Amino acid sequence: MRKRILFLLAFCGLGIAASAQTAQNFNRFNFNAGGGLGGALGDVGKFTDKSYHGVAGGGVNFSRRFGLKAEYMYYNLSFKDGVKLQQSLPDAIGHLHSATLNAFLNFPLQGKLGVYAIGGAGWYQRTVEARSQVLVPGTVCQPAWKLWGVVCTSGVVATTQTLSSNTVSAGGYNFGGGITYRLSKRTKVYAEGRYHHANTSDGRTSVFPVTLGLRW
Repeated sequence: MRKRILFLLAFCGLGIAASAQTAQNFNRFNFNAGGGLGGALGDVGKFTDKSYHGVAGGGVNFSRRFGLKAEYMYYNLSFKDGVKLQQSLPDAIGHLHSATLNAFLNFPLQGKLGVYAIGGAGWYQRTVEARSQVLVPGTVCQPAWKLWGVVCTSGVVATTQTLSSNTVSAGGYNFGGGITYRLSKRTKVYAEGRYHHANTSDGRTSVFPVTLGLRW
């Protein structure tokens, strides 16, 4: 964690240095909105398929190259059909909310193209739901049940528990980059890939969304 914090501080320091060297006019505020597809990784990725997401944000530009933005992301967790069928999770659904503060660096290329790097940290909340069922002692546990907070001992349920819904929250971080194409003086189309990781208590929550959208 200390290395990640030092990395983010260095990232911000580079942006401030870039802003000090830029004397041209620029838009003081920035906004973005987009969506696309992505996949979950790690513990959550074992049980979910590729799915859709949406993101929106806004912030302040310190120069043409460096800025900060707060973003909200909704990521749908689509459980695999085999997991729902084989692990007694009919109608299982889930989603991930995130609110993050991110720094970004823009690097203009020739013509209307540009690239950028982005990264930051924030709060992540994961919720899963399924048809309610009572698990009695002796029931054989299924791997995906840990996302519902089911406690197992030696592979079986030790005490009566109800499986219906479960929400966990944790801090996390993200990093990635993208490419932009300028449509007008202020508006750009962007394509971005970004890795998100949350330190949830019941297993690693990691997703990699690929986003298409507008920046202005």
